[in-house]
Amino acid sequence: MKNIQKYTRQFFEAPQTAMKWAQRSYIDRAPQWCSVDLRDGNQALITPMSLGEKLEFFSKLVEIGFKEIEIGFPAASDTEYEFCRALIEQDLIPDDVAIQVLTQSREHIIEKTFEALRGCKNAIVHLYNSTSAAQREQVFRKSKEEIKAIAVEGAKLCKEYRERYEGNYRFEYSPESFTGTEPEFALEVCNAVLDVWQPTPGDKVIINLPVTVQLSMPHVYANQVEYMCENLRYRENVIVSLHPHNDRGCAVADTEMGLLAGADRVEGTLFGNGERTGNVDIITLALNMYSQGIDPQLELGDIPSITEIYTRVTGMSVYERQPYSGKLVFAAFSGSHQDAIAKGMKWREEKGSEIWNVPYLPIDPSDVGRRYETDVIRINSQSGKGGIGFILETRFGYDLPKKMRESVGYLVKGISDRSHRELMPDEVYEIFRSNYVDITSPLALTEAHFAQRNGIEASIDVDFNGKHIHAVDSGNGRLDAVSNAIRSCTGLEYSLNTYTEHALEVGSTSQAVSYVGIVSAGGECFWGTGIDNDIISSSIKALVSAVNNMVRGSAV
Repeated sequence: MKNIQKYTRQFFEAPQTAMKWAQRSYIDRAPQWCSVDLRDGNQALITPMSLGEKLEFFSKLVEIGFKEIEIGFPAASDTEYEFCRALIEQDLIPDDVAIQVLTQSREHIIEKTFEALRGCKNAIVHLYNSTSAAQREQVFRKSKEEIKAIAVEGAKLCKEYRERYEGNYRFEYSPESFTGTEPEFALEVCNAVLDVWQPTPGDKVIINLPVTVQLSMPHVYANQVEYMCENLRYRENVIVSLHPHNDRGCAVADTEMGLLAGADRVEGTLFGNGERTGNVDIITLALNMYSQGIDPQLELGDIPSITEIYTRVTGMSVYERQPYSGKLVFAAFSGSHQDAIAKGMKWREEKGSEIWNVPYLPIDPSDVGRRYETDVIRINSQSGKGGIGFILETRFGYDLPKKMRESVGYLVKGISDRSHRELMPDEVYEIFRSNYVDITSPLALTEAHFAQRNGIEASIDVDFNGKHIHAVDSGNGRLDAVSNAIRSCTGLEYSLNTYTEHALEVGSTSQAVSYVGIVSAGGECFWGTGIDNDIISSSIKALVSAVNNMVRGSAV
């Protein structure tokens, strides 16, 4: 590519740390979660949410289980201010939930922020100012000392205004553009703010380390976080928070490594909505933990309903391959994948296993409100016999013999290939039904009676190619006897190869379903299925269906 000389590394590595986080292989507990959908997420929308939409979304976030929700920047606009007031005046904030509001380090903004919070039981006042080298030099044109003074003055003002209002107000400070700030300077500023706020066990302070712009690989951020965690004053009374954006596509990795490095809290959004490439996706983080057996302390058991409200009030979409949430993330079109999933599900059922380790599915789709038959096994020209058989068995109750699954699979795949589209489960069933079940043309069996002579004797009447024929023959069972009678009166040459049957549904009134495979004189296998209240009748119907498929040349 051209112009590569324009670019250089803009991050600052932390002073040497022990990299203790690299020795940990998993996160062993859920962090404190803070949703910033209604502030960071909302300000990134083409059309910001209306008051009604914000109230509805806030209710959903509470339902999911967020105990801290950043609702906006009350001093920034009348809409933001009125939303804050509506939540408080309409008593919509549960006692165990704290709303979080953002403010710059300027007195009139801090004053209006506290005014907006008047009467709130639990709130977090989130103070920030930018500390990065680029912002200091290009935007503010101030020295390090002047930048630190802005933060300290803001901290003092927050403390002063808190004393004027009733309520449980906690403080948070963010050195905005932390990842572009020299770690030693970021530490100096944060410690100066902490010296003002003097956190205690009963009044802890949040120090938020935002990845305002992603500038490095995740392990560099983890080292920066570890350095801050090990050198912040009052550490036992400081909650270290992460707020990663996703410019390099590493927000989830940044956050997970940052948690390993000692952070306690995460700010993010549902589905990763946010400025530019977005914030970290809390749903992905939470379900990553869930897949490792760690309770994320969020209720995400109905992803479709969360997706519905999110897309409706934000006007955004959820990408089909978004981890855990996208419509296609559990979908398997590949035949080998479908076969492995189907066998894995059957193995779990046979073993009664409580541990989830089904191939290709990192979590049980039903745990997040997805259905196996519509969301997991998807049928197109790439599908295989295992997936098609899985659909017919789990959705419609047909447990086809292994070889018959191949025949049905090739037929379904061919139809999908020629139509150049995915086939829905009902379409798969209709293809199976119309081509294999109770086929009565060109051969129809109209009567069948049995007697105990020479084993079993069958007396049958058939209509075949416009002729009515009567025949009598015997065999070692009723099905064999009928088969021999059909061959003797029609001249058709074939041999019975496979016969299986099962109840179509559980219960004494269930119909029986039978599967018959026959092999023609030319060595081709043909299949038929029969359904009837009587098992003998269903087996004969299956035989007749197979014979008709042979006559019609419908081998696949």
